[in-house]
Amino acid sequence: MLKLIEGYFTLLKVLAIICLVTMVVLVFGNVVLRYAFNESILISEEISRWAFVWLTFIGAVVLLRERGHMSVDLALRALPGWGERGCLIASQLLMLLCSGLFFWGSWQQMQINWTVPSPVAGWSMGLFYGSGVFFGVSACAIHLYEIVRLARGGDIHRPDILADAHP
Repeated sequence: MLKLIEGYFTLLKVLAIICLVTMVVLVFGNVVLRYAFNESILISEEISRWAFVWLTFIGAVVLLRERGHMSVDLALRALPGWGERGCLIASQLLMLLCSGLFFWGSWQQMQINWTVPSPVAGWSMGLFYGSGVFFGVSACAIHLYEIVRLARGGDIHRPDILADAHP
């Protein structure tokens, strides 16, 4: 199971790199074409926008798993162990609720826009809103895992074993 999870997050990192490289190549190429040849590739702006949105949500999932988001825990660390654990579980439950709402809203947008073509490429705009669905599902799974880990008595200050595999 650990290898499967590691493989999933490695795939996400590779996809993030692909999105970033795609954005750089298309935007830089378009700038060169505009200034040097007075031409442009119309689809490059749309693909770059899609890559940026997907990169943002993929990066958010990877950082959520590695606990890389900014946090302030000054008051939390002043609590006794049981209070700290309780607050962490409560915060994970609130984040689970927010991620679930985000998933539900993205799911509705994806369904509404599934038959709407994008302006230039003609791709389904549902795929664009699918990035939010991907984030919502992944974030909910991570929050559920953290809730179970904390409820079972997992270490409060040490990231879980799955995040420790990274340097």
